[in-house]
Amino acid sequence: MRIVTQNKLALRHMALLSTVLALIPSYGWTAEKPQHVRKGKAHPLHTAPKPGTPAAHHASTRPVQPELMQVQGRRVSHGAQTVISQHVFTNAVAGTSVMKALQNVPGVLFQSDDAQGVDTGGVKLYIHGFSQNQIGFSLDGIPLGESVYRNYNGLNAVAALSSENVGHMEMSQGAGAVDMPSTNVLGGAIMISSSDPKDKFGGTLAATGGSNATTHAFIRIDSGKLNPTGTKFYVSYMRNDTKLWKGYGTQFFQQANLKLVQPIHNESSVSLLFDWADVQQFNYQSETLETVQKLGYGISNYYPNYRLAYNAAQGIYSHGEDTTSDPKDVSYYAGTTASRDLLGGLNFHLKLADHLRWDSVVYGHNQKANTQWSDPWMASANGAPLSEIVKQPDIQRFGLTSSMTYDIGKHEIHGGIWYENNKYVSNMFAYNDPLLADGQTLTPNPFRKWSDPFAKLWGQTYNTNTMQTYIEDTWRPVKNLSLHAGFKSMLSTTRVGQTGNYEPYTGTNALAGGVGLTTFGAFLPHFSGDWHFLTHHELYFDIAKNMRAYPESGYHLSASPFAVSQEAFDLSRSSVKPETSWAYSVGYRFTQRRVDFSVSAYRVNFSNRLGALVQGSQTNPQTTVLNLGGVTMNGVDAGLTLRPLRGLSIFNSISYNHSTYDNNITQQGTTYATKGKHVVNYPDLMYKATAEYTYKKASFNIDALYTSSRPFSYTNDTSLPSYWLVNFGARYNFGRIGRLENLTASFNVTNLTGSRYLIMTGDDGGNPLSGDYQSLVVGAPRQFFGGIKADF
Repeated sequence: MRIVTQNKLALRHMALLSTVLALIPSYGWTAEKPQHVRKGKAHPLHTAPKPGTPAAHHASTRPVQPELMQVQGRRVSHGAQTVISQHVFTNAVAGTSVMKALQNVPGVLFQSDDAQGVDTGGVKLYIHGFSQNQIGFSLDGIPLGESVYRNYNGLNAVAALSSENVGHMEMSQGAGAVDMPSTNVLGGAIMISSSDPKDKFGGTLAATGGSNATTHAFIRIDSGKLNPTGTKFYVSYMRNDTKLWKGYGTQFFQQANLKLVQPIHNESSVSLLFDWADVQQFNYQSETLETVQKLGYGISNYYPNYRLAYNAAQGIYSHGEDTTSDPKDVSYYAGTTASRDLLGGLNFHLKLADHLRWDSVVYGHNQKANTQWSDPWMASANGAPLSEIVKQPDIQRFGLTSSMTYDIGKHEIHGGIWYENNKYVSNMFAYNDPLLADGQTLTPNPFRKWSDPFAKLWGQTYNTNTMQTYIEDTWRPVKNLSLHAGFKSMLSTTRVGQTGNYEPYTGTNALAGGVGLTTFGAFLPHFSGDWHFLTHHELYFDIAKNMRAYPESGYHLSASPFAVSQEAFDLSRSSVKPETSWAYSVGYRFTQRRVDFSVSAYRVNFSNRLGALVQGSQTNPQTTVLNLGGVTMNGVDAGLTLRPLRGLSIFNSISYNHSTYDNNITQQGTTYATKGKHVVNYPDLMYKATAEYTYKKASFNIDALYTSSRPFSYTNDTSLPSYWLVNFGARYNFGRIGRLENLTASFNVTNLTGSRYLIMTGDDGGNPLSGDYQSLVVGAPRQFFGGIKADF
């Protein structure tokens, strides 16, 4: 089946919005580069860094200075980097996630089914064609693992830190960095730094309300300096609650953060970071191209109408489900996610001598979660025609990083080590749903305490030990030139054991168990250079090889070589290899007071790309994990920022990406013509325009994003349509009123034009080899928000 929808108004909208945005203000993607302080020295506003300043090492204790709190782009010899400050969150809806804050960066594709980007099951992030499970994430030097739905070796960045506590983020596109503590840095890295406690006692209060009964509240208390040594801390609490914008149910999220900093003399410190996150979210129903085409964008689950779900499980439908080829999977009773995370890290930043520094992080993390689906295909043991399928994973991980930095002459030598042990328990159970008599009304609670399952559908327990070492040198032969060379070595061994297998459900007599795989990369090099050859002019290049350790997963839930039957594991063991990539980039940047211009080109040679080819129902997908061979990617990003008037900034960027598979795919004796086909889920073309204007105490911003169509199937016979998104924000700072400072009122509209668009689910539900599959959700509609925030 071929379902390809074209946006007939795309060209007209592009012309209209380009004209409008040429006349109104934008985000300031300034070309000035904030100096990252690594030696305890302050830097004046807009002072350019030394050529080749390395990327941040455990940046949390060296925050960006307050005067630099704005959106800024920079290129450094440690990799092409973009610095995103707290200013981005100020312009966005309160509670906006750290991933959504990246959506205006050239080459970044962010999509979500909610306005804030906090629904972990409905967000998707790509950077230059790489999915978020191929991008490294860290918080104050603590590895966050694969920041995806159903994370197996960390936690989603949404749950790691309240967005109000973000100091700044650094995003490295393509090559990443050798010191990044991650086993999945194929396409870049995102390093989040928390803000430090303030020197004076005070705090922040914020409240926001909006569409779909959204409420967001945040409170933070800063202790100020408690003693002559400078001990200080803050503690914060965030609560976010909203109703689903279609169907019934809520998405609730609460979080507490604590950070304590103990300075040691002038240039050393010890800091503690703690995070507690509690998520209880109803999920939006996954859809197919067919269901959207036949039933529209408003399809939702049956909750709280248990009778409709009860009848549908018996083939009695209520709203046209039987007009589709798969009526039972159009809607379920409910689908939910509940998780609790505890994350802690102890950071040591010590100056041992004038030219020698030591940085270390010791961390621990625990997650307990329930992800629930109502399954119309499996009857309950008590005779009810449907049951509840609940995945109940558990993550326990501990680790440390330690590094030394030595400055000698024109060289900065940096080396270190990272070790982590991760235990991932992946179990799925089936629970009874209640019988329903004629005339009876019941509303089973999808968040009820799960006990007494009638079947353990499957169970696997993983244990992974990871060791990574690296060394790098940044050499500055002359003042305006820096050259960087380094490499890392990665050793990651995973063993998996079977703890349960219900054959009527899995269809096999044994899951992969008592086996293991090792990922080993002895030499993963990184080379780069940065040359400021004239005033305002800069050239740079970056080359790196990266490797991803074998991913883990629940049985048949993603492209993991472990999440299969024992027979399938044995057959694929000789052909499955770790994913690797060679990333090359070169760029030019012009920086001036009124104008910034940048252009960069990149190429990626991706080898041994793993793919999940899926069929069957969403509640029991039949997934085949294949080595898809190679992928060749070529792309260009170009951006222009104009500041024609005081307070006015206009930014435009265009990104082009051409990614194709190098090989055909053979499955069950049939060869599918995928060679030369475009890589799924990522667009060829993205256009972004952002404008910002500040006048006295008022500020306004508007941004527009165009995303071209994206292939949905591996053979490219189906695709997702192109779309526009326009967002608007306005703020007014009343200044000081009584004891309140910076009292600010804000108003935001997301998806201003009410575009309807489809995106992939956040769980990497899989793409079909050809045709259609139930792994899509509808993007968030137009929504309105108003808020107030003040310091004291």
